[in-house]
Amino acid sequence: MTTDEREAEAGDCAAAPLLRAAQYVRMSAEHQQYSVHNQIEAIARYAANRRLEIVRTYADEGRSGLSLVGRPALQKLLADVASGTPGYEAILVYDVSRLGRFQDPDEAASYELKCRRAGVAVHYCAEQFENDGSIGASIIKTVKRAMAGEYSRELSVKVFAGQANLVRLGFRQGGIAGYGLRRLIVDQNGQVKGELARGEEKNIATDRVILGHGPREQVAVVREIYRLFVDDGLSEREIARLLNGRGIPGDLGDEWSQGRVHRLLINEKYIGNNVWARVSLKLKQPSVPNAPIDWVRADGAFEPIVDRVTFNRAQAIVAERAQGISDEAMLDILRKILAERGMLSGMLIDEYDGAPSTSTYNRRFGGLLPAYTLVGFTPSKDYRHLDANQTLRDTYRDVVAGVLGGIRSAGGAVDQDAGTGLLTVNGEFTASLVIARCRPTPAGSLRWTIRLETPLKPDLTVAIRMAAGNARPLDFYLLPLLDMRQAALRLAQFNGLSFDAYRFDALDAFYDLARRRAWPRAA
Repeated sequence: MTTDEREAEAGDCAAAPLLRAAQYVRMSAEHQQYSVHNQIEAIARYAANRRLEIVRTYADEGRSGLSLVGRPALQKLLADVASGTPGYEAILVYDVSRLGRFQDPDEAASYELKCRRAGVAVHYCAEQFENDGSIGASIIKTVKRAMAGEYSRELSVKVFAGQANLVRLGFRQGGIAGYGLRRLIVDQNGQVKGELARGEEKNIATDRVILGHGPREQVAVVREIYRLFVDDGLSEREIARLLNGRGIPGDLGDEWSQGRVHRLLINEKYIGNNVWARVSLKLKQPSVPNAPIDWVRADGAFEPIVDRVTFNRAQAIVAERAQGISDEAMLDILRKILAERGMLSGMLIDEYDGAPSTSTYNRRFGGLLPAYTLVGFTPSKDYRHLDANQTLRDTYRDVVAGVLGGIRSAGGAVDQDAGTGLLTVNGEFTASLVIARCRPTPAGSLRWTIRLETPLKPDLTVAIRMAAGNARPLDFYLLPLLDMRQAALRLAQFNGLSFDAYRFDALDAFYDLARRRAWPRAA
């Protein structure tokens, strides 16, 4: 090739239009050595060297790569690619692990295959190979995907071992303190430095957390609960009614229940034992109850509230009561609850007179779901078949009534399907009303799950997010069907623009959709 020909070819290359690309960045929840900023810089250099124009960014910050669940940006990317018109021809990712540390290497490969079949190539910008479909690239990718998954497995083992060692030394690992107890922060010499508020975390690596006594009035209530159960023979339900009748609030300021009293009566932390790993929840897999022999424990780690003799007497009463009922009788109680309420849930079982506790069902049948299966009940995705809390049901009815009134006050017309509850507004669009219950995490953060009524395919879902305590609505989400790709949305207190763009403090925007306006007749 002559010099003139080479220059002509270079000129043609320089004149070639830029190829449109999207970038996907993720910062792991487990480690922080790759910041989103550094990933973006590396991707920008890669794009500049290959004449790629970045036209869109998808970012999952503070998200684990173990699963697609909880990674809204990656889900949105895949949905856009599947639509056939994403607006770009390439996807740029920092490296193989940023796409995911899936435990099955084929899962990551399947997502890349979907993109490639849609005509969108995936580039790994910091890797030492070109993702060109060659045998070498395929082998390296497979190895790196397996290594990424193995890294998470090894990290999980190391973290578990470290936490277990701290538990055996008498330090608290996660979880709320519980009624009558408080989390205390101690320094490396074991000196108490202060009390941690709910949701507050220690900020010095060498500090540790232990349990200590809470307010004296709560400590007295705990001891009274054991006395009423052991000496006076009252049931958990009777104790709950007694406490509520005397106006004694629970740890969160709410009312006592049969289940709450029962859990207080069987928890070893009230005799000072530090018990951990009753349930395994590793690598984003479903939680699995562990056998007592596998629990990690340190007996006598904290100052007890209840003496061991009283605690053991309470356990004997619970065990005797559980042994006195057959498996079939326990299932008959579930059938009775199901016939009366049309559903089953842990809350309903714990609140039902004469029913064994959910922990008894777990021990006897290996979990609630196997017991549900034996009586022919399959939990539904709809919140009304999961949440038996009367306060929420009352709130739902009040909200529905308020929404119907708000639509009509705005001049709109609304019909509600008696069977499904689906609203049809002005004969033009449909709307579904769902409630998202507020659930505190063990660390004190707040979480919500919005379950969309996907079988009904409403044009708009009005999600009512409840405030802490679930006594009143916190805010509202207006979720259009066209933008929702999941049956369930899991929200934190702040969710970024991808979700909070749909958030409203009131329903005025929804009522505006139904508002009818008079227009002058055109001449």
